[in-house]
Amino acid sequence: MKKYAYIGCLGFLAVITTEFGIIGILPQVAEHYRISIDKAGYLLSAFALVIALTGPFMTLLASGFDRKKVMLTAIFIFLVTGVVSSFSPPFWLLMLVRILPAFLQPVYIATALSVAVSQADKKRENELMSIVFSGVAIAMVTTVPFATWLASLWSWEYSFVVQAIVSVVALAGIYFMLPSMPVTEKKSYGSQLKILTKPTFIISTAMNFFMITAWFSSYSYFAEYLNKAKGMDNTMVSYMLFIFGVIGVFSNWVAGKMLNKNIAKTTAFFLSGTILIPILLQFSDGNTLATIVVIGIWGFLYSPSFLNASTYMISSVPNSLEFANSLATSFGNLGVTLGTTVGGWIIITKGVVYNPWIGFVFGVLAFLMIGLRSFLERRTISVKNN
Repeated sequence: MKKYAYIGCLGFLAVITTEFGIIGILPQVAEHYRISIDKAGYLLSAFALVIALTGPFMTLLASGFDRKKVMLTAIFIFLVTGVVSSFSPPFWLLMLVRILPAFLQPVYIATALSVAVSQADKKRENELMSIVFSGVAIAMVTTVPFATWLASLWSWEYSFVVQAIVSVVALAGIYFMLPSMPVTEKKSYGSQLKILTKPTFIISTAMNFFMITAWFSSYSYFAEYLNKAKGMDNTMVSYMLFIFGVIGVFSNWVAGKMLNKNIAKTTAFFLSGTILIPILLQFSDGNTLATIVVIGIWGFLYSPSFLNASTYMISSVPNSLEFANSLATSFGNLGVTLGTTVGGWIIITKGVVYNPWIGFVFGVLAFLMIGLRSFLERRTISVKNN
């Protein structure tokens, strides 16, 4: 049922607004707390690191509970984060309330995806998953740039007010529109952990990690990059986030259709942006119009990255959707952590203009993983045929 996918998308909107809403206001947060931009980046990287370290275990623990209650609990904690953060608490408390929802973020995503495909036939699964994941792109076009724009008008605390409001709407949607969904058949932990022994799954996990690291080495500092490297003010940055997101919504829809036809080729196509964007940003130089065009291409190729990563990993173990997706979320967020950390270090030591080139290096590593999995799969088929 598409209705379940759209409810999952609504919750995902709240999740992504909270996780990535900080990106557009990092320079203002750093200024308010009188800290360096790389330290402010911990608000993103620490969130992602908690997901990376706890995601699979939390998903396994929650796998036996009523799915509706799991989704409600997760979004409620996101609401608490938005409310507390909007009062500009001391930095240690801001960091703490940012970290809390991270424990349940992968649980929410895995549960929302399993709910979305629970009554669908196999052929429509990728399409329904792309609807859930479109919450990422919709957040990039609506709540994230809107929150950044409000922050540029008044103060950065308003960004968190937007996050809290989105969480309230998502809570209402899940509570009133989703029926109770108790788990009828709980898979054993052993059967789910078995996927960790599959070479193609391990390689797919590495591809996910390298791909997300590539994108987030520069995307985490989107505002800082456009401020310093391209000379744009905070209002202009909010417009750029809006363009980025508008194209991203369309891009997620396109990716959902393409994934139904060929998962590996679709993943490689969008991954090509990690190689292409640094080159285009270099050539756009100080030309604002050229930079806007590049940001549009960047938004198109970046936006389906989490959808592609999850689908690519799940395709190697199609019978372990929830656990495989929680690992996809965890390793993707480990990529967010590494990308943000390395990106922050490059800004401090070399300058933000070099950040996209980190993405180039990790993008090449991700392509190598796609090639390696393809080689292993072909070899397995030839062994079976002989």
